[in-house]
Amino acid sequence: MKKFYTEYHFWEDMYCDGYYPDFLVDKIKAELEKVIAFLETGVKDTAQIQEKFDEMTIAVNDLQEEFEKNDSEIETVARDSIAADVMEILTYFDIPIDVEDALGARDW
Repeated sequence: MKKFYTEYHFWEDMYCDGYYPDFLVDKIKAELEKVIAFLETGVKDTAQIQEKFDEMTIAVNDLQEEFEKNDSEIETVARDSIAADVMEILTYFDIPIDVEDALGARDW
């Protein structure tokens, strides 16, 4: 089974920008790490993989209010950063799902 490389820095743009509270970026990272752990099991069924990405995306959707309470929001930089990391994961695991489809459940 293929393991995701540990030296990859998730959401580096968000961590470097004081606009995004680190503890909330950590929550997004934790959700994506669940997807990575799932992919590391070797699953190849794209429907199952899409379901995991949907779960992750919905969990991120649910963080929007918490971002707002901390004078932040999931806006352009955050959207681009999340999409870039999802694309990196899809590519790394050779998953034939478009990043727009992988994040299709988003409302940010």
